[in-house]
Amino acid sequence: MLLKQINSPEDIRKLKLEELEKLAGEIREFIISTVSKTGGHLASSLGAVELTLALHYAFNTPKDKLVWDVGHQTYAHKIITGRRDKFPTLRQFGGLSGFPKIEESEYDTFNVGHAGTSISAALGMALARDLAGSDEKVVAIIGDGSLSCGIAYEGLDNAGYIDTDLIVVVNDNNMSISPSLGSLSAYLSKKMSGPVYNKIRDEIEKLIKSLPLPKEPALKLARKLEESLKFFSPGLLFEELGFKYFGPLNGHKIPDLIKIFENVKNLHGPIVVHVVTTKGKGYKPAEENPSLFHGIGKFNIETGTPIKSKSPKSCSSVFGDKVLEIMKRNEKVVSITAAMLIGTGLQKVKDEIPERVFDVGIAEQHAVTMAGGLAMRGYKPIVAIYSTFLQRAYDQIIHDIALQKLPVVFAIDRAGIVGDDGETHQGVFDISYLRAIPNMVITAPKDGYELNKLLEFAIDYNNGPFAIRYPRGSCPELEEQYTLNEIKIGKWQVLKSQDNPEIAILSVGNCVKTALEVAKNLKSLGINAEVVNSLFIKPLDYEYLASLKRFKLVATIEENVKNGGFGEAVASYMIENGINVPIKIFALPDTFIEHGDQPTLREKYGLGIDYIISQLESLFKNSAGKNST
Repeated sequence: MLLKQINSPEDIRKLKLEELEKLAGEIREFIISTVSKTGGHLASSLGAVELTLALHYAFNTPKDKLVWDVGHQTYAHKIITGRRDKFPTLRQFGGLSGFPKIEESEYDTFNVGHAGTSISAALGMALARDLAGSDEKVVAIIGDGSLSCGIAYEGLDNAGYIDTDLIVVVNDNNMSISPSLGSLSAYLSKKMSGPVYNKIRDEIEKLIKSLPLPKEPALKLARKLEESLKFFSPGLLFEELGFKYFGPLNGHKIPDLIKIFENVKNLHGPIVVHVVTTKGKGYKPAEENPSLFHGIGKFNIETGTPIKSKSPKSCSSVFGDKVLEIMKRNEKVVSITAAMLIGTGLQKVKDEIPERVFDVGIAEQHAVTMAGGLAMRGYKPIVAIYSTFLQRAYDQIIHDIALQKLPVVFAIDRAGIVGDDGETHQGVFDISYLRAIPNMVITAPKDGYELNKLLEFAIDYNNGPFAIRYPRGSCPELEEQYTLNEIKIGKWQVLKSQDNPEIAILSVGNCVKTALEVAKNLKSLGINAEVVNSLFIKPLDYEYLASLKRFKLVATIEENVKNGGFGEAVASYMIENGINVPIKIFALPDTFIEHGDQPTLREKYGLGIDYIISQLESLFKNSAGKNST
């Protein structure tokens, strides 16, 4: 088995071309076998196996820098850069990250999890090389989907203007840039990237400059020649931005890829190499349904069927069902997402009402401002974006929505700890970054029923933006006795109040279930607690907050960072209004949360039930002792 002999890219460069083909097959089998047990981003990584091998074969990594975009396509890269034995720990607590991570390997040049960053980061590295006087090559690898990001075009535009040595590999796995490719195109690309062709190109440029023509006619002739050539090129856009374009190439033909990479690395200036790959290559279920296998949990290798646990409906599914119901009866409601139709639950809505569901691609800033335009003209937009990706549109939320008090509903999926995708995907900042914005209403439903009620309420709310944050995975299910019958702005719900309660537990969203369990256990310890469903994070329930002086201890529980979060908002109110009662904030620390399953991460970072109970018991006894003296 060749794969067992590969411990670094240096080992790959010793192989013959036919051996590289065999190695690609072994890597695919290894990826499929592993991801079937761990879950992960399968389709994109299967499509990039040959491309990965060709890049490491042609370039002298790690001296030469490969800058990956997003990281969905980097599993083969991880396997051949010394992490093969650890690969079965992919996305597991304490194991390998699902994305490039500089702490893991010198071959990972930039931490990535959000799309569109590779070109800008690579350009920065190229400029650092120029300033330092070194000679390494810098290569950005970006998928066609990531080219919908504004930052990708900003990077391309600036790189073309600066005109330094930079190679951008566009991995087109949806045929979105070029509808066809063949042997002629591959042949021409190899020839066009070779030294002979480029010498001729340079000589023609010198010839035009030497012609005894006035400056203006000479420039006009040069432009006409260049435009006539570029008209027939699928890389017209890149050429216009100042890049030399080569492609499209079959991204699964290793010899062709190696040849073009070896040619272009000796050229100067910004270069685009366009390769076309097949998502899910080599695994029929993933080839036939690449969207399902883009990010998938555990699955049966033989059938490709996801292995689903018997768990309640996900919040995303609850959301999608309710939005479909609302949009069927209200023609003024529209939905917008940014390449997250399936993940947010909006695919079912798109299938039934395609004309009012807009997937803008990986362009969160555009999604938010477009929603503002729709709202300005009397429509009610629901913007469904994961918490961690909504961060990318922060200025648009402030400047284009909140400032104008536009009634846009923000459905913030994956709020809180998301688990296996790690630091770049944990939705633990949204309370903090939204709380600072005037005119913004922020809510968190405790269960699926309440999510439905909040959506209904938000559609009728017209005094500004309305945010609803809810967790990844199963929607909490609570007993009927805790059902909220009526929603009022800034009003909370007392769920359980034991006789003469001494501790108030103010909980947010999915933490309400935790708070109820904590109160139950405290009761067995002889401590009575009152559990509050703090449905509105902004505005707060000031009437209830004013009553906190009747308790001996106040606790808040939220799945958000402590800095700027719900607990700090409560503590600030108490201080400013002279409520001299001790408060304990249970929230996430000032750090980035690594990958791992949700229960493990909650335990590690102080949101586990047993930890909260022990802390409250200790704090209560201390405060009671002080009060008795």
